[in-house]
Amino acid sequence: MRFNTWFITSAEKGFTLLETVIGIVVLAISFSILTSLIYPFSEQSAEQIHQVKAAELAQSMMNEIQNKAFDDNSDMAGGRVRCGEPSAPICSTTMGPETDEERETFDDVDDYHGLAYDVGEIENSQGQLLSLYEGYTMTVTVCNDSDYDGSCDTNTKTAKMIHVQVTTPMDFTIDFSTYRANF
Repeated sequence: MRFNTWFITSAEKGFTLLETVIGIVVLAISFSILTSLIYPFSEQSAEQIHQVKAAELAQSMMNEIQNKAFDDNSDMAGGRVRCGEPSAPICSTTMGPETDEERETFDDVDDYHGLAYDVGEIENSQGQLLSLYEGYTMTVTVCNDSDYDGSCDTNTKTAKMIHVQVTTPMDFTIDFSTYRANF
C-alpha cells in the first residue's frame, strides 16, 4: 500500500475548465489595463518625432528664404544697393511671386508670400517631392514689419517678417518666424 501513495491518479492532473476560463479572463483584463497605460506614452513619443521633423522642415524653408534678396529692387549681390535709400529705387509694395514665377525662380523674400503645400505635396527648391514629410502641411507668409513687433505694417524699407507654419500628421500646428533685414 505504501507504494501506491505517491502515485497520482488521472483525476488529479491539470486544471479544470472553469479554472482555465477564469485564468484567461484575468489575463485579458490585465493586458487591457497594461496596454491602456502604455498606449498614451507611445503616442507622445511619436508626437515628439513629428515636432522635430516639423522644425527641420521649417528651418530648411527659412534658410532658403533668408538666402534670397530683400526685395526685387535691391541689389542681388550682397546689398550694395538697398531699396528705399536715397538714389536707389523704392522698395516694392506687393507681396508674392511675380507673374508666372515658380519657387525654382524665386529671387527675393516676398516671392514666398502665400506659398502653401498640402498633405503629400511638400517639395524641395528643385521641385522634387519630399516623401519624408508625408502627411505634413506648410504655409509661408511674408509681410513688412519695420518695428519688429510681430505685426505687419506699411513701412517697406527696413525688415520683412517671414512666418512658416507647419502642421504635423497628428494635427499639431507649429509656428516659426524670422526676419530678413534690408542689407
